[in-house]
Amino acid sequence: METKQVSRILKAPAPHMVGDGFRVHNFFPGGYQIDMSPFFLLDYGSKIQFSARKIPRGVGIHPHRGFETVTIAYHGTVAHHDSSGKSGIIYPGDVQWMTAAAGILHKEYHEENYSLKGGPFQMVQLWVNLPAKDKMGKPGYQSIKQQDMAFINLPDNGGKIEIIAGDYKGQKGNAHTFTPMHVYNARLNMQGKASFSFPAYFNTGFMVIEGAVKINQKEIAPVDSFVHFENQGEQIDIEALENSIVLILSGEPLNEPIVQYGPFLMNTQEEINQALEDYNQGRFGYIEE
Repeated sequence: METKQVSRILKAPAPHMVGDGFRVHNFFPGGYQIDMSPFFLLDYGSKIQFSARKIPRGVGIHPHRGFETVTIAYHGTVAHHDSSGKSGIIYPGDVQWMTAAAGILHKEYHEENYSLKGGPFQMVQLWVNLPAKDKMGKPGYQSIKQQDMAFINLPDNGGKIEIIAGDYKGQKGNAHTFTPMHVYNARLNMQGKASFSFPAYFNTGFMVIEGAVKINQKEIAPVDSFVHFENQGEQIDIEALENSIVLILSGEPLNEPIVQYGPFLMNTQEEINQALEDYNQGRFGYIEE
């Protein structure tokens, strides 16, 4: 099997705040012009300490249409409410997979008990684009707890692969997706090794959350870096140089036109105009402040 070679190892872009609760590095589409379809956006919240606070930090009510938001927690705790009536708390190790589809309002903020104590905070949020035929479907919400995730233990006490979406060596993840993709957390012990095989044409990238890893026996990817791969070859081997966590992303590209306007991700300008009208007319539902 041919090796999938590294295209670039990308350093974290300068951070910016989303609301007052999320300090993020936008790797794409803003930070770097790389094609990771169906993953449209990756906001990486590198580890930061938040002080204790009575009023939780976060992001107030805002709309989405045409895609899914996937929030993966590593440190800290986040509460969520949306206009479809869904709410939940994601703890470290958990994943929240929200399908905005035809339109949703939601708010995200530090969970109350975490906010009162403060502490380390580290998250990833992905925007996963929906195919045109599903953009105006029904909103949905998947809460994936770490204890419920499928996983594979690696040989020689190398750690484990948690399967969030897709499958790994026959184990399927719990997340429902609209197009083929694989999303894993590789939790590797020092000198732990793992191998992955993805179709050559899948867009593939690794986000190094903790530690440092060696890719294909040569390139070294440090903490807070993103490894972008070529669309050739299938096999990737990694080895942890210290205890490490790596978010693994690989998906089939959509190959459809994209028009983005703020929190709307559609295929045409007309659809963006309609999204703005629908939002202004209150058709995204209601949520309390």
